[in-house]
Amino acid sequence: MSTNLAPPVSDPQNLPPTGDEAAVVLPDIGRDAEAIYVAPNWKLVWWRFKKHRLALVSGIVVIFIATIALLPEFYSTLPPHESDSIRSFIPPQRLRFFAGDGTFLYVQDVKGQRNQKTLMMEWVPDEEKIIPVKLFARGFEYNLLGLIPTDIHLLGVENPDSGQKFHLLGTDRLGRDQWSRLMFGTRVSLSIGLIAVMLSIFLGILLGGISGYFGGTTDLIIQRLIELLQSLPPIPIWMALTASLPRDWSVEQTYFAITIILSLLGWTTLGREVRGRFLSLREEDFVVAAELIGCGKPRVIFRHMVPTFYSHIIAASTLAIPVMIINETFLSFLGLGMRPPAISWGVLLQEAQNLQSIALAPWLLLPGLAVIITVLALNILGDGIRDAADPYS
Repeated sequence: MSTNLAPPVSDPQNLPPTGDEAAVVLPDIGRDAEAIYVAPNWKLVWWRFKKHRLALVSGIVVIFIATIALLPEFYSTLPPHESDSIRSFIPPQRLRFFAGDGTFLYVQDVKGQRNQKTLMMEWVPDEEKIIPVKLFARGFEYNLLGLIPTDIHLLGVENPDSGQKFHLLGTDRLGRDQWSRLMFGTRVSLSIGLIAVMLSIFLGILLGGISGYFGGTTDLIIQRLIELLQSLPPIPIWMALTASLPRDWSVEQTYFAITIILSLLGWTTLGREVRGRFLSLREEDFVVAAELIGCGKPRVIFRHMVPTFYSHIIAASTLAIPVMIINETFLSFLGLGMRPPAISWGVLLQEAQNLQSIALAPWLLLPGLAVIITVLALNILGDGIRDAADPYS
């Protein structure tokens, strides 16, 4: 007796697709499968990263902040060091649309009046006067990317010869424009974080890889060095290092020194993690096979062993950048990092160290909001990249 395994003809839902239906369904499945099988690794990472919507939005925010760091002059409205003591502690002037005279974009002018009790200048909006604003306006001259001379800015007054000024984030005690200073501070704080992280990752992979791959006396020396660096109390060490820096150093020299110090103290955690991975990988079959066919030790380390935990390195680097930014910010805030006339987020927050400044000008705390947004965006972006690059996810 034969057994018929085909579905009953009386049930049309069990029939296999035929004709046009099969021609529509099966080729789509084949194309998708073929695209996955032949796609390079970076494309697979991108496809998985796009599914993390919050990380995608954070990536857009980070790209925008990076453009500010590259082009702070373009986003600025006034020279960052230009001071005017008469216009100190002007509150932020909000952008408005569609004035009564047909002006599309404008800000209300401000007028000052002396408080008879405190003798302090108080600034209030002048509803009778407006300052017309336009996009891509002319302003102070600068070199775009340090190469192209121009005077075009994202925002500016319509008539630059009129002498009118506006301050989107107000002014400080010296009458300096906070918006422009925040733009320039973004460049310094972000670049310190990026350069310090690049140096610390290089040191962590190099020294951690050497320690885990060779072992023995080399491993003992490097691990004792890591333990010594991790046992140092951070604040007293920073105070000692700051006191050792010459006070007559230029801004560039101080910047370079702080970047080197941050990187020298920030590689220890990654070095320990890389050592642990190398200890488990050096006995794997693919490492032994690479050694047997004559690969040199640098090739075995950087070509065969390091790529196995790229996702961890990416996550560690993206999560270390906000830590470096916070370190620079609080060190400069305490006077242990960048010093005026340098402009960084920490230097800007120095203006809000006393209660009088906070009471008179609470907008001086806005650079702290920039730090929070940048750190959150970098952390979420790092989490998304780590999940997308993890081959075991």
